[in-house]
Amino acid sequence: MTDTATPDLAALAQQLEHTLKLRVPPIGVRLFESAEVLGTIPKLRRPQAVHTTDQIVAQACRLGWTMGITGDDLVGPQCKAVIGLGGQDEAWYSGQQMAGVWYATVEDSARHQAAMNVVPVGQYQALVVAPLAKWAGFGAGLDQPDIALFYATPGAMIYFINGLQWSGYQRFDWSVVGESSCADSWGRALKTREPSLSIPCFAERRYGGVLDDEMLMALTPADMAKSLTGMAALAKNGLRYPFAPYGIQQDVRAGMGVSYPKGAA
Repeated sequence: MTDTATPDLAALAQQLEHTLKLRVPPIGVRLFESAEVLGTIPKLRRPQAVHTTDQIVAQACRLGWTMGITGDDLVGPQCKAVIGLGGQDEAWYSGQQMAGVWYATVEDSARHQAAMNVVPVGQYQALVVAPLAKWAGFGAGLDQPDIALFYATPGAMIYFINGLQWSGYQRFDWSVVGESSCADSWGRALKTREPSLSIPCFAERRYGGVLDDEMLMALTPADMAKSLTGMAALAKNGLRYPFAPYGIQQDVRAGMGVSYPKGAA
């Protein structure tokens, strides 16, 4: 779905926050082949403790920080594996660590590991996460993330998806891997560059501060711009977010007549 245009990230972030009434701003995520880049990005923070990737993402979107990590900053192979900074070896695929915790048997756990969308290990050594609006200040060659992430309510998410489908319609089929569902969002988007929606898992909510009614979308900035164009078109048809409740006992024709051609409702 992505086009080749380079979007204005600060403007995109502002427009998305306004359109979907977001609680926290969208962020950008980028993988780097060398960890040396972490020393070149202005005001980048390195973790002072061992974290989950969920916590790193949370520090970017909920505190507004620019965070840079390597695999050594993460708590274990599960977090490292999703973003291609570790794991993905025989021990990781065995699922032994999650057996009896999240899954009844080692076989169940191994099937879960095999089902996850992960960035192939070996190519990248570092990851940077920062508010989307900050990327333009990182300097030439560093000013574009691989993907953008944002949290929103289910209502806001379906409206965003409607915007994506306004032009060049396609059906979306998204996975629910269960625990480690960051593999459904940023893992899948980093791997495929396709829009990727997830229901954040226990770890994201416990350690990443994700609220109970929040879902997560990961996609390229160009696809974000595409949805914003679509949502603007929908708004002209009277289809806007937040949704104004119409009433469950009202004659529906008056409400639908605002958006549909005369006589269609």
